[in-house]
Amino acid sequence: MEVKSVIFSKLESFIKKFYYNELIKGSILFIGLGLLYLIFILLIEHFLWLSTKGRTILFWLFILVELFLLIRFILFPIFKLFKFSKGINYKQASKIIGNHFDEVKDSLLNFLQLSSTESPSELVLASIEQKAKNLQPIPFSNAISFSKNKKFLPLH
Repeated sequence: MEVKSVIFSKLESFIKKFYYNELIKGSILFIGLGLLYLIFILLIEHFLWLSTKGRTILFWLFILVELFLLIRFILFPIFKLFKFSKGINYKQASKIIGNHFDEVKDSLLNFLQLSSTESPSELVLASIEQKAKNLQPIPFSNAISFSKNKKFLPLH
């Protein structure tokens, strides 16, 4: 059954890389949208010459928007990465991997379903071993590409 544990560890590393990718994308969006919003606020202040009350409202509105961006793009992926909140499970990860690798398709999902049976028979155990051996050479973490985040950069 050691091949089975290898598949599960590869799935765990895929999920970890998935959330690191989300964190990188979220960091880029947080900084980019935050700077755009800051410029927008500064332009409003510059052209409208707001009173102290107007500046206070703009300041707290800026703080609220930045807090929202921080929570949405940075903290959600961190909580899911460290499993403080529920993230994707093995079945969702297997669908993402199956969409990326043609040779995996449904075999990873079938492996997970067979592995979750309560009292597997000898035939089921042999099928699990066979599917695990077929899936072992496939690098699941290659389904996530950090370079796809370049499209979020302003100068790429």
